[in-house]
Amino acid sequence: MSKDSRKTVVYSALEVANICGVVNQTAINWIRNGYLKAFSTPGGQYRVYQDDLVEFMMKRHMRIPSELINNSEPDDQKYILVVDDDRGLNNVLVKFFEKKFPEFEMCQAFDGFEAGVQLVAKKPDIVILDLNLPGVDGFSLCRRINESDEFGKPLVFVITSLNDDGIEENVKKIGATEFFRKPLNLVELADAVKKVLD
Repeated sequence: MSKDSRKTVVYSALEVANICGVVNQTAINWIRNGYLKAFSTPGGQYRVYQDDLVEFMMKRHMRIPSELINNSEPDDQKYILVVDDDRGLNNVLVKFFEKKFPEFEMCQAFDGFEAGVQLVAKKPDIVILDLNLPGVDGFSLCRRINESDEFGKPLVFVITSLNDDGIEENVKKIGATEFFRKPLNLVELADAVKKVLD
């Protein structure tokens, strides 16, 4: 299965409107104003990818129908999701883990909302999670991952530059598998992931 298989599920503006409970013109306005990503068919009709619609709805705290989330073939690909708003570090982690774990496809999120979309869409096996995030913070995400089945119960490796007393104990109480302080030792982090996978 190609890594963009979910992207092949598309909706018309009318279908988007029906899913979101609005009139067709409202969905078209969302697209024209750049709030909702879309593309145009050769005939000039708008089409919206499933992942983009899910992301749009999550950012606006709209209820996402289960059929929208599950409207794709089962995905046998294994994923590691890196969630960190530091783009440089995020990219370094992705490149490092691609070499260490070639059997996994890497995904990235740079804030809590993007992380939520990726968690729902990919159901990753491993999440490398920074705590200090814009949008939904890492503490809330870690708790939601642990308490909900909708994300597939991934293993969470927390990374943080926060130095609060008891922070490691607190994140492990809400579901973190392992805890690492920044600056990271990438080899130690990869070894911890490998140990859990083995």
